[in-house]
Amino acid sequence: MSGELVAIVMFVGAFALVFGIRYLSNKEKMAMIERGIDPGAQKSTPKPFLSLKFGLLMMGLGLGLIIALFTNRAVFSANMTNAEEGQAVAVYFGSIFIFGGLGLIVSYLIEKKWLDQQP
Repeated sequence: MSGELVAIVMFVGAFALVFGIRYLSNKEKMAMIERGIDPGAQKSTPKPFLSLKFGLLMMGLGLGLIIALFTNRAVFSANMTNAEEGQAVAVYFGSIFIFGGLGLIVSYLIEKKWLDQQP
């Protein structure tokens, strides 16, 4: 009984969330039109510090996974059975986050250089 109730509440909540966002977005656009502002003419500028934040976050997550791997290996080295597969997964995810973070940091540097060249 409670599982069905949770499913119904989640469905109604998701619908209300999407409907509310759409309704408020439409209301905002109508207010812009009433004031004589074109709602489609908003200028989208890159946010260089957002890339830096996500890059540093991903690098921290990746380093944390790799440090966890080495800590796990040092502490539980005597009792290792089929843990090599799990350790390989940790190295893969750590590498993904580190190099993904490096990519975002390079993106930040490129966007920052572009913003510095703008008048």
